[in-house]
Amino acid sequence: MLNQIKAIIQYFLPKQLLTCMFGWLAEKEFGGLTTLMIKGFIKLYKIDLSEAEFENAQDYKTFNQFFARHLKSNARLIDDSESSIVMPADGVISQFGSIQEKTLLQAKGHFYSLDALVACHPDMIKYFTNGSYVTTYLAPSNYHRFHAPFNGKLKEMIYVPGSLYSVNKATTENIANIFARNERVICLFETEIGPVAQILVGATIVGSIEIKWEGIITPPREGIMKRWNYPLGINVEKGEDFGCFKLGSTVITLFAQNSIQFMDTLKIGDTARVGQKMAKIN
Repeated sequence: MLNQIKAIIQYFLPKQLLTCMFGWLAEKEFGGLTTLMIKGFIKLYKIDLSEAEFENAQDYKTFNQFFARHLKSNARLIDDSESSIVMPADGVISQFGSIQEKTLLQAKGHFYSLDALVACHPDMIKYFTNGSYVTTYLAPSNYHRFHAPFNGKLKEMIYVPGSLYSVNKATTENIANIFARNERVICLFETEIGPVAQILVGATIVGSIEIKWEGIITPPREGIMKRWNYPLGINVEKGEDFGCFKLGSTVITLFAQNSIQFMDTLKIGDTARVGQKMAKIN
């Protein structure tokens, strides 16, 4: 019942306004006040800064610098076996499995369509029908940079405008089609196992999604779809950091049919860590 109430509140929250306000605040340099904000966040969410490149709250001039922090080079070990697909982000595995024709499971009793998720992109619909997917939820306490789970080439990137519903457990279990309704950035890669998509889903208070090759994708939020094509491809290496959320959200990874096999030990609710083996190549 409590989760249902939380979900209902989402319909009435001024989500765009809250996100714009927080995004503005998070980019400002307030000196000692910024440090106090960061220390409060660290205490509230029990964040371990010892693995961060900069370990002290006062090292960050803005809240976003802290939130999009880099880790030490040895903080995450990337599984280097040739057959492995690795976790793209720190967080929780909220769902994974097979795409049933063009249908993905959001949460118990809630499904959404592949067509809507990829904004009716005809090639991606063809590539991922009956494929596989994994959904990784990043809570506010997590490290918020995302990484490539494979070696490959970025071929296309699409920004899809949309809503900014929260993507936590309470809302995904009670609001339909969240991932297909929220704004998102779709990155399409060419890999040795075929096409793979990494979908970066925005949410309430996510003031920005930033991609290494193009910089800040949102804001501004102009309400129009944007597309970037890379005919020669941009190379990525397995485990490579290629962007960040500036506050928590979700990464959905799509694979073509019969291209991978998830590890037998993988379970819904598992803690995800960048670089850990998630699946193996068929």
